[in-house]
Amino acid sequence: MEKSLFEQMGGTYSRVGDYLLPNLALPEEEKKPIGLWGERRRRFLKEHHRVVYMNLLTSGKLNSHLAEIDEQAEEMFSCLVKQMAENEGVSEQLKATDQMAWVGKMNNIRERAMEIVNSELIYD
Repeated sequence: MEKSLFEQMGGTYSRVGDYLLPNLALPEEEKKPIGLWGERRRRFLKEHHRVVYMNLLTSGKLNSHLAEIDEQAEEMFSCLVKQMAENEGVSEQLKATDQMAWVGKMNNIRERAMEIVNSELIYD
């Protein structure tokens, strides 16, 4: 019996009942921790860019892509919050004198920074 192209390329089959199923496995991937930003990116790719998601998944690069995006997003978010706080005069002095105003301004700054990171890195 002639070998199939899959067998010629080194593939093997397993018999399950009356069927021969190919022995397929995803390539091993280094497991890196993925945070909030990486999870958002995963969900976005899975829902809106299925081809990109599947290509990254089957090539074994999904986890490293998500970890890299997470790291970049966290760094960008921290820098934006720091720069916006400095530009708007939100300081430790304001925190000591008027805590409620400081909390309100910092929440506003964090929300704006989050929107920027989402539009620039996560949902791009």
